[in-house]
Amino acid sequence: MKLLAFESSCERASVALNLDGEIRAHQLDGHGNHSEHMLGLARSLLADAGLGASALDAVAFGSGPGAFTGLRLACGLAQGLALGAGLGVIPVCSLAALAMQSPLPQVLAVTDARMGEIYYARYRVENDVAVELSAPACCAPAALPCPEGEWFGLGSAFAAHEEALAPIRAALAGCNPLAVPTAEAVSRLAAARGEVGIVSAEQAAPLYVRDKVALTVAERLARGKRA
Repeated sequence: MKLLAFESSCERASVALNLDGEIRAHQLDGHGNHSEHMLGLARSLLADAGLGASALDAVAFGSGPGAFTGLRLACGLAQGLALGAGLGVIPVCSLAALAMQSPLPQVLAVTDARMGEIYYARYRVENDVAVELSAPACCAPAALPCPEGEWFGLGSAFAAHEEALAPIRAALAGCNPLAVPTAEAVSRLAAARGEVGIVSAEQAAPLYVRDKVALTVAERLARGKRA
């Protein structure tokens, strides 16, 4: 498949062009420049390949969970390009894209959800596909279930909540707290799903998992923080 992919669920955004398995990608650091440069990078990748958007089979995006603004950005870019070129869209869970970086088949993907919470899901990575073993969920770090067996941990939560997740990390076979979801992984997962993963641009939506973006004053005070 020929796919363009966006991923901006965290502080490092990326864009990738997957041409039947040959992947070219660009990464952006920092929240401030994602919206300014992602579309330009996408157009640059297409131009370098000598393609127009209409030559693609679909546009993929990391649907989340993650930063709400980033999820809406990736979804909006995918929808806009798809609508303009008459294409469908393939949403890919950002935790699944994160899991693709594991050196072991069993993966615990855990990212910082802010507000004292984490997003997590469990996967088995095999044949370049992340098979979901537990659906993406949100909880307090101390409530994260500890998997049994040989698992590899990935994601920002292991750094952001180092103390609370120390028991989980000690039980893992290995851990990389610096790993982030990438557009390259999104494109690989989207290609593996093929046409069955395509939805209309109008149906594409972020995977928020939770519906709150900030604590209320009462909640902040209850957690011992300044109002």
